[in-house]
Amino acid sequence: MTKFSSKAFEPHDDEEKALMESIEGEEWQSVENIEQERDKALEAAQATLKKDRRINLRLTEKDYYQIQIKAIEEGVPYQTLIASLVHKYLNGSLVSQE
Repeated sequence: MTKFSSKAFEPHDDEEKALMESIEGEEWQSVENIEQERDKALEAAQATLKKDRRINLRLTEKDYYQIQIKAIEEGVPYQTLIASLVHKYLNGSLVSQE
């Protein structure tokens, strides 16, 4: 396997660096049926992104208009923005700007 030149590509973080080193160290092995594994991964990704539940949410008028403005600024529908905020909060990746 070809080694990456450290000048050609610098990892973004420690996790990416460890991944690069494991690839360079030939720790990875090919799977026997790549098509089957690809299909399984695709199915899992689609199931993760599937939005199959609806909720009703009451907001103050001020919050409603502010979320619509933010969604326009982000270039996404406001429902998508709300779903993204809920998802980030539940996964611990929503951080305060305080």
